[in-house]
Amino acid sequence: MNQPAILLITADQLRRDGLGCYGQRAVATPNLDRLAASGTVYDQAYTASPWCLPSRASILTGLWPRHHGAYSNFRDNNLSGDVPNLYSSMRAAGYTTAHIGKCHYAPVPYGDTRPDKTLPYEEMRSYYQKLGIDELRLQDGKQVSVWFSDDYSRELEQAGHLEAYREAVWSREHRKVFTFPGPAEWHPDSWVGRNTVETITNHNPDTPFFAWASFSGPHFPFDPPAEYLDRVDTTTLGEPAVDPDEFTTEDRLHYRSFHGPSAGWMEGGTWHERSPEYWQKLRHYYAANIALIDDQIGDIIAAAEQHFGDNLVIIFSCDHGEMLGNHGFWGKNNGYYQDVLNVPLIYRRPGREGAGTRSNRLTSLIDIYPTLTTHAGLTTTEDTGPDTDDSEPLAGRTTVATRPAPGPRQPDGHHLDHDGHHHVYAEGERFLTITNGTHKLVHAHRADRAFLEMFDLTTDPHETHNIAGTPEHAHIQAELATTALTSLTATALP
Repeated sequence: MNQPAILLITADQLRRDGLGCYGQRAVATPNLDRLAASGTVYDQAYTASPWCLPSRASILTGLWPRHHGAYSNFRDNNLSGDVPNLYSSMRAAGYTTAHIGKCHYAPVPYGDTRPDKTLPYEEMRSYYQKLGIDELRLQDGKQVSVWFSDDYSRELEQAGHLEAYREAVWSREHRKVFTFPGPAEWHPDSWVGRNTVETITNHNPDTPFFAWASFSGPHFPFDPPAEYLDRVDTTTLGEPAVDPDEFTTEDRLHYRSFHGPSAGWMEGGTWHERSPEYWQKLRHYYAANIALIDDQIGDIIAAAEQHFGDNLVIIFSCDHGEMLGNHGFWGKNNGYYQDVLNVPLIYRRPGREGAGTRSNRLTSLIDIYPTLTTHAGLTTTEDTGPDTDDSEPLAGRTTVATRPAPGPRQPDGHHLDHDGHHHVYAEGERFLTITNGTHKLVHAHRADRAFLEMFDLTTDPHETHNIAGTPEHAHIQAELATTALTSLTATALP
């Protein structure tokens, strides 16, 4: 069998600098660092959306949200089964498909949730399976698993820990930051790791194998097992980067997020309502959850290497990042900052080709789809889906070299590595960003008001100074706006 085993591993709401290979020093991530050393690390990878659902749908289809249509976490616009996706395409190539962990390809019925009861979820599970999943072990998000009954929550209830977890998730006192109220082996991310290892071990080696291991951490609630807290060197966590002069005028999209009321703008907004001790604890618990995920990924990769040898493709990434106190927020809702959009991406090829390299190619998580389907042997539009120019495979389309991150950039505002995208987008409901790697343009509508902001990512890496409308940057703003408008005219967001 020449087709490689294919393993996609994602974490939810993971910051790029949460890993050692991207500069993390507060907590060790040895297993992901070893994966990075055996493949290519991308320094300019961007999510296609700062919301879970549209980002995951874009990873699954290789399309911008405007093309797959599932552009909102909240609207009833499920990802269509008529759109080819990783599961259906891998099936077409003869692969057995598996998904372990979080899917979130349809809006969660948030309005039905109750603090005293875990509700049925069979309709959602059935929908996910119809997308082409042969084996589904569902843990559809930390909060979702206490709100609704998925595979994880049923097992957690049988083990006697569901009620305590539900109470902790709903607790206003905890404010989304607490230690997991049960043994570490029953944490959602431990469950995903354990079930992924079991799925790999039980696979018939005569059939090509594709699995997506989808961790729901370190997404809030920030809830590591207590024993992981000592893994974190709190002296190196640093303080949130907050510029008190950033939100002095109401023409900034996140003025309301910072000063309040912040509901619907950024999940953890209103900086003044939280103490420095709160932010330090949040950052500590977030890093501890990353250590847990790294342990589980080590077990998964070891099982995959034992079962498949070196005929193995592994891609690791996330759906989007996390603010972690920077600019005064946690979460990602309407987040246009690099904290949310510039994400980790590690790509290991069969035989570990390209081991130990980095790329500053401007890329998007939509590129995961054609990369993996190409490895599966699908190369035509008929095989792989709609005829769009959205995504392009990583393999064979970029020159990688061993070099420090980030790579150099040209002074004219265009990214140095022209084998990648010239521009990438992050989209959602009434929200669009476009970047060329050095400048970012943001256009959003909230509360019947339009916001336009632009940032120079080279001279203002923390994105505190809005340069939209300034004469000296007019040519770059015009170039980004024209590119975005031209791209959107083919298919506008619903």
